Amino acid sequence: MMHMLLIFAIFWPAAAGLAIYFMKAAENRALRSKLVVGALAAELAAVIGLCFGTGTGMNLLKMTPTLSVTLNVDAVGCIFAVLMSAMWLVGGVFALYYMGHDHNERLYQMYYMTVLSALVGQCFAGSMITYYVFYELMTLLSVPMVVHERTPQAVAAGVKYLIYSIFGAMMGLLGIFFFQHYLGSVEFTAGGIATAAAAPAGLLLITFVVILGFGTKAGMFPMHGWLPTAHPVAPAPASAVLSGVITKAGVLAIIRVIYYLVGADVLRGTWVQSAFMTLALCTVFMGSMLAYKEPLMKKRLAYSTVSQVSYVLFGLSLMTADAMGGALLHVVAHSVIKNALFLCAGAIIHQTGKTYIRDLRGIGKEMPVTIWVWTIASLGLIGIPPTGGFVSKWLLATGSLSAQLGAASIVGPIVLIISALLTAAYLLPVTINGFFPGSDFDYAALEKKEAPALATIPLLILAAGVVLSGVLAQPLMQAIATAAAAIL
Repeated sequence: MMHMLLIFAIFWPAAAGLAIYFMKAAENRALRSKLVVGALAAELAAVIGLCFGTGTGMNLLKMTPTLSVTLNVDAVGCIFAVLMSAMWLVGGVFALYYMGHDHNERLYQMYYMTVLSALVGQCFAGSMITYYVFYELMTLLSVPMVVHERTPQAVAAGVKYLIYSIFGAMMGLLGIFFFQHYLGSVEFTAGGIATAAAAPAGLLLITFVVILGFGTKAGMFPMHGWLPTAHPVAPAPASAVLSGVITKAGVLAIIRVIYYLVGADVLRGTWVQSAFMTLALCTVFMGSMLAYKEPLMKKRLAYSTVSQVSYVLFGLSLMTADAMGGALLHVVAHSVIKNALFLCAGAIIHQTGKTYIRDLRGIGKEMPVTIWVWTIASLGLIGIPPTGGFVSKWLLATGSLSAQLGAASIVGPIVLIISALLTAAYLLPVTINGFFPGSDFDYAALEKKEAPALATIPLLILAAGVVLSGVLAQPLMQAIATAAAAIL
């Protein structure tokens, strides 16, 4: 039964997306919208059901005696799969509002659903070969979402995204060859395969190359350049999942490499750990600074993603249980928060046509629900209690201090605090100037421009998620602790 559910969870979104696209009846937009939402809801239910069958595995395809496409359900994969499916459902509902008059909406929905299949396939991959297959599919299928507007800027951004992604993936593929050579297998094993005493220098080098390669999708310096280019030109629902979900595919790949192939024990105290941690902290600070200086709303949020996803990478680089817990919780918190912020930006652009931060003076009077959601999400990203962002950053900071890495243990929390201050500086002006535009503002010219329920309901759900991920952090952390205990 669980094997069938596993196959269904991976291939259902793509099958449903293709069927809906080619169905004659789906020319009726109302019917097609219900089918899309229903298919995404069924996918979320299937993934949740799989979480009760951890340990389920199967060989999907045997290519050679030593190379197989294998699937496996584990706690880490379930956390990512449930999160991705839930965010995909919320983003899919919002897209029905945002793309209501888009002639290519049907095509967008097809690619949107097939990308989810590739993402879930990565979550339940049982080997590096399997992960790589679904990873490449995700990249190729998500390019049409970036270039959806068909403008020269969108096409250029799509090409840049593709080049960065393929180059990063090739670094990952190179790693698969060498992992097979050094480790004798690329099957995921909790805790890793290598032993610290026998790890050759070449294994450390190739591990760092692979971290850099998969760090491309996570937006880690120096491979972050695609992110601030692709996000502003893509439709807002696509930007939301690119930032809040697809970047997590790079995070999951790095988790699999460090904790399921090489092993944290092999990397602790090596130059690989130091270099990975340095790049992550540099990205945290750099992304926040660039976001602070950026006047274009969606590009500011893109630079914010560069910074915030590297909070997760910093936690992974510490290689301790507390830091791992903080990293995985920040995966959840950031995904919910960043989806909320990008969808708020989409509602603002759709309702007012305003794209620059400087033009949002008084926007809180015109779109109060949207800007309240923006405010709650902003507080979560800054790390204000009782949001999930506060709990995750607390665990990351305390995990750094307890990691006993000398000066690095102290520098980490300092960088996180500086980044939090910069986050407040680049997000809260929208709230302050939106609700309190000043006495010289022309209040008589104001008119209500709030988005309809089809847009505001997903926003309110995400706002609730920002708070509940902090208030209910304890049960979530128990699931995360179970996942972390198996690999540390």
